[in-house]
Amino acid sequence: MQLTLGPLQYFWPRKRTLAFYREAAHWPLHTIYLGETVCSKRRELRTRDWIALAEELAAADRQVVLSSLALIEAESELGALQRLVDHGRFWIEANDLSAVQLCRERGVPFVAGPSLNVYNHAALAMLMRDGLRRWVPGVEQGRVLIDELLCALDAEGVARPQVEVVAWGRLPLSYSARCFTARALDVGKDQCGFRCIEHPDGLPLSTREGRPFLRINGIQVQGEEVTDLSPELPALRDLRVDLLRLYPQADGMQAVIEHFVEALAAQTPVAPIGQRNGYWHGEPGMSGVAARA
Repeated sequence: MQLTLGPLQYFWPRKRTLAFYREAAHWPLHTIYLGETVCSKRRELRTRDWIALAEELAAADRQVVLSSLALIEAESELGALQRLVDHGRFWIEANDLSAVQLCRERGVPFVAGPSLNVYNHAALAMLMRDGLRRWVPGVEQGRVLIDELLCALDAEGVARPQVEVVAWGRLPLSYSARCFTARALDVGKDQCGFRCIEHPDGLPLSTREGRPFLRINGIQVQGEEVTDLSPELPALRDLRVDLLRLYPQADGMQAVIEHFVEALAAQTPVAPIGQRNGYWHGEPGMSGVAARA
């Protein structure tokens, strides 16, 4: 298994974003995903900037994938997506069926992102005929469901795509046309003032009792827990998972990379440094479930 750096889910200043990825160029990563997946109003880096950064990282011998928005609502957003696809050099992470259609029309290989909602082997086989090369299951799809889907492909003689599982980070749970951050700060979506940039790991949301519950990130809602699937490496190997996705965070990302490098090299399961993902075991996602044999 190899490590990938998932697309940046948060809104960081331009200088911080560029510095982060230039540091990431020296980390032991197979693939780096670049691009805005949450909100098109986040324009510290524009499409041409993401492409220029992709060229720079590709020169450092990293596979680069350009990620699309998970919710495309306007012609301008579709135009930005077309520019990514038309560039032609890099795979596209399709987080919306609009991206799948454009990649199919132009013959560009793509990754099925976790927001694409692929729940059966027939849908996955159809996407493979359209140019899918890699599948990232939805964050709520656990070990049993992934295994059933892949075994169904095997039974029908369909070659498996590369499989990439989200192994670190706060899980993206939902997207909406409304901006949750603007709502929480009592401002209109069109008058948000890009307030997301003040919350580099999302805006914490607690229950009425004061218990940490969710993270608000623009139009996206995340779980509060930082998922760590490093103790589940034996099960991931049994599934023949190819890649482990680590989502960027504001601080300590290099230590996270080192943790997974050590876990991959270890002969026995390692202790987690984040929280367990209940979804992996078919339980509620926020449940802390111990690793099982």
